[in-house]
Amino acid sequence: MPVPPTPTANGRSELSRPDGSPVRVLVVDDESALAELMSMALRYEGWDVRTESDGNAALRAAAEFKPDAVVLDIVLPGLDGLEVLSRLRREIPDVPVLFLTGKDAVEDRIAGLTAGGDDYVSKPFGLEEVVARLRGLLRRAGMTAARSESQLVVGDLVLDEDSHEVCRAGQSIHLTATEFELLRYLMRNPRRVLSKAQILDRVWSYDFGGQANVVELYISYLRRKIDAGRAPMIHTRRGAGYLIKPAETA
Repeated sequence: MPVPPTPTANGRSELSRPDGSPVRVLVVDDESALAELMSMALRYEGWDVRTESDGNAALRAAAEFKPDAVVLDIVLPGLDGLEVLSRLRREIPDVPVLFLTGKDAVEDRIAGLTAGGDDYVSKPFGLEEVVARLRGLLRRAGMTAARSESQLVVGDLVLDEDSHEVCRAGQSIHLTATEFELLRYLMRNPRRVLSKAQILDRVWSYDFGGQANVVELYISYLRRKIDAGRAPMIHTRRGAGYLIKPAETA
């Protein structure tokens, strides 16, 4: 059974796309429980993850998602992993591919690598090993950039935890202390819906009194400063909470 990875010291990924947005990883495995575990481990790295369970769906997802790396099981329903890789290489020739398989035979490993796979992990495996292999592949591919230890980056929005400076698309944004703490909490959890109760507990502490409307008020303050005149990054999920994610471009 795969073992969940040990948290990094700062809880954030040291890798991102050159534009600062999260690394995109496509996971293709027909074992749903395993795919979910891998997805959780990779999201813990701060990466954007999409999962598929068969070869044809994987090719459609790759065309839409444009992954920076692919974790690909060799044994799949419909098209097998080797055929998926062959077709994938026609559309995204340089994307790093990490093969997964339950087979231990040397010839199977050779077949995967000969077909164009960049690395190979045999089941059962540790999730830390998969994450480490992907980090290596992404670095070698030159598709990622190291983040400053003090910076949180979501899309074109950058928050420096040491200097308390915030900028979007290179433009400086002034925030109050409370606005800064709220934005920091959102950016530490990109694409994750945070409830009003969670935000109150984290930003205003448990003894604040539970005034949920203050969350709505400060979210509106942030939107005026972060999203005004730009594609929105802060979103409301009615009945669930709020999240931040890179702005969608036309």
